[in-house]
Amino acid sequence: MTVSDDFSAIPDSQHPTQIRQLCEAMEAASRAGRYPQLVVERPWSVHNPVLEGEFASPAAISWYLERELSRLAAQGARISVRPGRKALDLHDPQIGHAVDETRQDLRRKKLFLFGPERMALSIDRLQHYTGTPAEAFQRYVLLTNYSWLVDEFRTVLPDSTGPEAEGRQMPAWHHKLPGRAGLTIVNIGVGPSNAKTITDHLAVLRPDLVLMLGHCAGLRNHQEVGDLVLASAYMRDDRVLDDVLPLSVPVVSNHTLNTLLLDEIAARGLRSRLGIVYTTANRNWELQLTSVGDRLRLSRAVAVDMESATVAANGFRYRVPTGTLLAVSDKPLHDQPKLSTEAQSFYTASRRQHIEIAIAIADKVRQQYPGGLPTADIRSSDEPLLGVADLSQP
Repeated sequence: MTVSDDFSAIPDSQHPTQIRQLCEAMEAASRAGRYPQLVVERPWSVHNPVLEGEFASPAAISWYLERELSRLAAQGARISVRPGRKALDLHDPQIGHAVDETRQDLRRKKLFLFGPERMALSIDRLQHYTGTPAEAFQRYVLLTNYSWLVDEFRTVLPDSTGPEAEGRQMPAWHHKLPGRAGLTIVNIGVGPSNAKTITDHLAVLRPDLVLMLGHCAGLRNHQEVGDLVLASAYMRDDRVLDDVLPLSVPVVSNHTLNTLLLDEIAARGLRSRLGIVYTTANRNWELQLTSVGDRLRLSRAVAVDMESATVAANGFRYRVPTGTLLAVSDKPLHDQPKLSTEAQSFYTASRRQHIEIAIAIADKVRQQYPGGLPTADIRSSDEPLLGVADLSQP
């Protein structure tokens, strides 16, 4: 069954009801074992009047569909939903080809960025890794590699819901608000491989922000243990995305998010530094200090961690706004290595303010940017007009 609305002829007051009906039609097609097919006709556009694509599990991104379709409706688009192809079983041998991104153009219009098979696989993987359904994820997401920060999150937001059972590799907890406007935290574990894994799959949910929370080695003389670090840009020594995003491509944090973070930190009277974060896959880089130290000095980095550049690089690829909020836990270049006793004292003293800052930033983004953070810096200058680039061209 096809549901179609010409919003140029529908009063604005009726738009929310009609948009909801379109989303319900998508969900009905999905329940019937079909990929919902969405067609958007834009009469105001000379060069790209029609956009279309298929989705899997539209309920997982219902808030995003409602927002994006409402924007199109406000401009007078004609929007149609109908059952598309039969949904491919994830056990089907064709699934490997269907989710292969080798030649996928990641410059597609953001509403149609992922194919339905890719969505379905990632939604399944999210539940597997985090122990929670994709529908529980909120649009503002915190990533951390410390269970202490998750504990503080749950203390500050005691109504948060999490995995039904222990033992998940990347347990997630969700402070739910209407319209998915709440806050999610995921303990992704340590290292760039984990950071890539979670952000590969999280991207299909189109979060409004992903903020990496963690600890780092401070590299400057005037940094002290406990100081905060915000990334202006990244040195990618993690290597896990080199094949799909060349090192020559600059990756930076979302400027608006950094501005909000700096204002919040200043208002709390805390010490911080904004600069380049160097992300490595080698936790014991101090053991090769002579060679690594030369690279660190050349980079002008202010801190070293193991996840931030990976999160930011995947955010760049999939056009998700990202930022980094780290706390200095040690200073290996200045004879202050991370030791157990001092580290435990630092974690105890710093973790509550770390979470409080992150929650405050999510609140500000929710209030000031309900339509999402500005993302012009992660859009391609030659983003295709019709949603799909011609991959036959060099």
